[in-house]
Amino acid sequence: MDAESGPSTQQKPGRMDTKTYYFTTFNSSMNIICHTLIGIVVGVVVVYALTLPSGKTKDHIILCVVGYQLLMAQAILSLSPHNGWSAHLKLVDKKRAHWILQTVGSVLAIAGSFLKISDKNVHWNTKHGIFSLVALVFTVISLVNGLTSLYAYEFRRFLPSTLSKLTHICAGSVAFAAACVSLCYGMDKGMFSNWLGGNIANILIGFSAFFTFLIIAQPLITFYNKLKNL
Repeated sequence: MDAESGPSTQQKPGRMDTKTYYFTTFNSSMNIICHTLIGIVVGVVVVYALTLPSGKTKDHIILCVVGYQLLMAQAILSLSPHNGWSAHLKLVDKKRAHWILQTVGSVLAIAGSFLKISDKNVHWNTKHGIFSLVALVFTVISLVNGLTSLYAYEFRRFLPSTLSKLTHICAGSVAFAAACVSLCYGMDKGMFSNWLGGNIANILIGFSAFFTFLIIAQPLITFYNKLKNL
């Protein structure tokens, strides 16, 4: 996913007016909350997976939650002007970090998905499985399309750069949202909720929904602005 935010070179911060000051403070606070919720959800799910016997289910859970909810989440956040660890980076370095995180996260998530596919005879017969398939398909599309977006200038004769970026944002947002829904259905399963407790599992589901909304909000705004300017 792409966002046209962040200076191409390091700039000296200027004086903020009151409105900008409060807006920036709010967004920075939401960013901190987002990172905290990601850490809680990913940490708990990984700990749960480590309690399982060695096998494809255990590997599937770890690879997918780390790939989607950790690395791909950080890939999206890396482009935000309010993201703590990347806010000071030049735009070119933000894009580089985005590309690396997205690639590694996508590879882990795709590998985790195919591990589970190879472990079952019947596929996509649950809501968890259906949304995981949607996430898988759009992750592959986003990964391939990310290359055309990264090299938009070189491919400009075959695909307009704005169209390339729009499809990348759209595919990435759908993939990440579908992965969240799939994770929520996974946490709603008996094995996980019995291990953690139904009420706490529901809280984690709420955390996942909230940080997913925070993460894809900026790309969707960017998508709307680019679409409006076509």
